[in-house]
Amino acid sequence: MSDSKLREDMCRYGRSLFERGLTPGSSGNISIRLDDGGWLVTPTNASMGFLDPARLARLDRNGRLLSGDPPTKEIPLHSALYDTRSSTQAIVHLHSTHAVAVTMLPEIDPRVVLPPMTPYGLMRAGQTALIPYYRPGDPAVADAIRGLAGRYSSVLLANHGPVVAATTLEGAVFATEELEETAKLYLLLRGMNPRCLTPAQVADLVATFGLELPHPDHVHGHDGRCHGSED
Repeated sequence: MSDSKLREDMCRYGRSLFERGLTPGSSGNISIRLDDGGWLVTPTNASMGFLDPARLARLDRNGRLLSGDPPTKEIPLHSALYDTRSSTQAIVHLHSTHAVAVTMLPEIDPRVVLPPMTPYGLMRAGQTALIPYYRPGDPAVADAIRGLAGRYSSVLLANHGPVVAATTLEGAVFATEELEETAKLYLLLRGMNPRCLTPAQVADLVATFGLELPHPDHVHGHDGRCHGSED
């Protein structure tokens, strides 16, 4: 895909996410890994709704700015996911409301933040890990992500937001949207003892779609109930 098309796609998806309220103000960032090992990255302090293709940051494989505006300060977390997941070609980081809210709940298991509520939640985002709080731009967040050893394509940063990796930009956007919707469902149904996917249903999804789940046996409730919230 040409450089100009990649730039246009980043701006188009960024605007879509912004217009639907998934990343307000100048929050959130997107990166794409290029064939030469460099990146295209959204600039620091830039609104995702008003990105300029010509001003996107172009970095070399060592993270040096080659052209465009200075990149987002969240480069360390992007770098950590690229380094530990070789298949990753695009990353989306948002400050989406429901995903952030879930990170603040006391019952959350950091190994598997959300129960298996919908098939597409697993198919798009897989299982999601929770990273402890670090201030935005703190290089230590990269160490925390590297500690996951590439097992997760989606993580939630405590009190901050989701970070999702995929093989395409479209895939990363879709997975981030699905993660936000799953978080919203979790909050809507919290304390109501809803039915989640059963272990057998999860196993069927894994077998049918070749899903790689870090904790395939970690399913909430052997009867399909989403236990662990407010029993």
